[in-house]
Amino acid sequence: MDERLQRPLTYVLLAQALAIVAVVLLVYLLALLSLQLPLALVALLQGALAAVIGRWLGLSRWWLWINLAFLPALLLLQRLALPGWIYLCAFVVLLLVNWNSLRERVPLYLTGPRAQQQLAHWLARGEPAPRFVDLGCGTAGTLLYLARRFPRGRFVGVESAPLLFLVAWLRCLLQDNCQVRFQSLWRTELAQFDAVYCFLSPVPMPRLWARARLQMRAGSWLISNTFEIPGVEPDLRLEVNEGRQTQLLFWQMRGADIR
Repeated sequence: MDERLQRPLTYVLLAQALAIVAVVLLVYLLALLSLQLPLALVALLQGALAAVIGRWLGLSRWWLWINLAFLPALLLLQRLALPGWIYLCAFVVLLLVNWNSLRERVPLYLTGPRAQQQLAHWLARGEPAPRFVDLGCGTAGTLLYLARRFPRGRFVGVESAPLLFLVAWLRCLLQDNCQVRFQSLWRTELAQFDAVYCFLSPVPMPRLWARARLQMRAGSWLISNTFEIPGVEPDLRLEVNEGRQTQLLFWQMRGADIR
């Protein structure tokens, strides 16, 4: 697995540090020429350079915006002179939402309408009462969409980010065939489901594939939004092409002798 996928924060910090050094040198050279840049422009230059360096280092596109906005955002917040408790609350909320990014290197990706529609069309071809699990269900949008269309099915979502779990659990309270568990995807028994769906990141896919091969029944399906399993060709691809979501990838389990 590419180290940049396993340790993105290291490369983010490297991009920020290199950009700061370059901008400091630029400011120093301009000062020798009796030229001075406004602080806001210096922050914007540093952010733009950090974004370019981060992309050059191979970071994912969504890190580009974080690198770009980091120093300008700090400058803006400093000028607003907000009370300290606001920063603490914002940090706690971000931590509760992005818990999986820190623990399992899985950012929050929400399944879009096109992918939900493709999942519904695919499920309609099979059993009228599917047993479906969404590993990392976020706010349960996909679960509710499918549960309402297949009232005889059983739909389970697992989520380990505390705030996302609370939102998902509350949304599914009145949907009888929908359940949300506060649970790590690695503690979820996969054998009880006909379809296992995930929208994770490249990092956990090899481990998830190994777990699926051990636990999932022959004939059941592992479904990944966008992210492939290295070296394993899917049995089916359904195009999505919606933002960062490119396609749905389907692997049918073949029991103990699979691949």
